[in-house]
Amino acid sequence: MTDDAQLGGLDPFELLDREAARLEDYLSRLGDREWSQPSRCPGWSIRDVLAHLTATEDYHQACLDGTVQAYMGQIAAKGATDLTAANALGIAELSDLGPQRLMARWVTADAEARRRFRQRGEGLVDTSVGDYPNRWQAFHVASELATHADDIHVPVTAAERAERCEWRTRVSRFALAETKPDLTVTAEDGRTHVAGQGIDVTVDGDEFVEAVAGRLDETSSLEPAARAVLSATP
Repeated sequence: MTDDAQLGGLDPFELLDREAARLEDYLSRLGDREWSQPSRCPGWSIRDVLAHLTATEDYHQACLDGTVQAYMGQIAAKGATDLTAANALGIAELSDLGPQRLMARWVTADAEARRRFRQRGEGLVDTSVGDYPNRWQAFHVASELATHADDIHVPVTAAERAERCEWRTRVSRFALAETKPDLTVTAEDGRTHVAGQGIDVTVDGDEFVEAVAGRLDETSSLEPAARAVLSATP
C-alpha cells in the first residue's frame, strides 16, 4: 500500500468543502455569455466542465453506495469503452439542462456526496479498483475539483495561493507515487524530485501540480518524456 505520509496533517473533507465553495461561488456569478467560453479542457466550454462535474457525482454516489460495478456496467452498456468516452457521454446526457438547472443539480449532489464522505471517515468506499480508503478518495476528489476550478479560470486570491499550492503539491506527490509506484517521489525544499522511468527531475510546486494533473503542454520547460511520466491522469 502507498505510503501516505505526504498527507499527514491535511483534512481531506475540509479541502473538499473549500474547493466546492470556490467553484460554487464563481459559477453562481457567471453571465449567460460566459458559460460558452472555452475551458482548458480541449473542446469543453465552462458549461461542459460543470456538466462533467455533475455527471461525475453519479460515480461518487456509487462509491458511497457500494455499487460501482453496476454503475460501470451501465456506462459500458451505453457504449462508453474508456474514460474519454464515458466523460463525453456524461456531458451529452446533460445537454438538455441550462446552466442554472445544471448548477442546481451539481450543488445538491456535490453537497450530499461531501456529507457522506465526511460521515464515512476512516472507513472504506467502493471504487473502480475495489475497496479503497475513504480519506484517500476524498483527497482525490478535492484535487479533481481544484483542477477543474483552474480549468475554468476560477481566480486564486493572494491569501489562498501559498496554502493551496502546498496541499495540492502534497496530494499530487501521493497520487503520482500511488499511480506509478516504480517512481521515487520526494520533497526537496518545497520542490519535488522524481526519478525513474528514464527521468530525473526536480519541479516547482505549481508546475508539478499541473504535470500530475496532465495539464502541461509544449510551453513547459519539461521535456515531453518527463511530462508523460509525471502525469497521473488516465
